[in-house]
Amino acid sequence: MSDTPMFPNATPDLAKQRAELAPDQLAAFKAFSKAVFAPGALDAKTKQLIAVAVAHVTQCPYCIKGHTEGASRAGASGAEIMEAIWVAAEMRAGGAYAHSNLALQTLNSLHTHQ
Repeated sequence: MSDTPMFPNATPDLAKQRAELAPDQLAAFKAFSKAVFAPGALDAKTKQLIAVAVAHVTQCPYCIKGHTEGASRAGASGAEIMEAIWVAAEMRAGGAYAHSNLALQTLNSLHTHQ
């Protein structure tokens, strides 16, 4: 078994390599991110709590860490962060529940055509 972690630590060397390999895309991504998290109709704390929830649904460990830190810096409490995570969990489970309609419809169609 390898001693290499599944998710390596973000390092300056890796960031430099990413920038060198695709500088234009990185610049566009950074500009997009800056625009998304800029003050607007939602405050910084709300945006970071949304990001924490989405990061858990997309299961990005780097996003989970970064946006949990961002939410905390924006004034979110541990309870608010955990509640956002539970909202994400419910939404993820709700998607599976709602999509069961497709499976049921398929089963009904199969049984009707037999």
